[in-house]
Amino acid sequence: MKRKYEGVYVLNMKGQEEGIEDTVGTITKELESNGATLEQIDRIGRKEFAHENHAKQNHGYYVQFHFEAEPSVIDGVETRLKLNDQIMLQHYRRR
Repeated sequence: MKRKYEGVYVLNMKGQEEGIEDTVGTITKELESNGATLEQIDRIGRKEFAHENHAKQNHGYYVQFHFEAEPSVIDGVETRLKLNDQIMLQHYRRR
């Protein structure tokens, strides 16, 4: 049974703002190829972190996806997107 989810991604662009759309496209393809139905994509934008992270980054580009998918899809998508260096953080929650 499909459920509604919200996925928040923090992208590591290191001054490569032109690569944002490519990374958003990669996330979109990964979700759709696993059977998710996208409802909305919100490009929240660049936000400063409260503390510098381990990669000496002090900001990231936030993107929020609203989608519908089987619960098993989340684990597979999360595992594959962990391999993408442009995605610093990903978090999913049911809506």
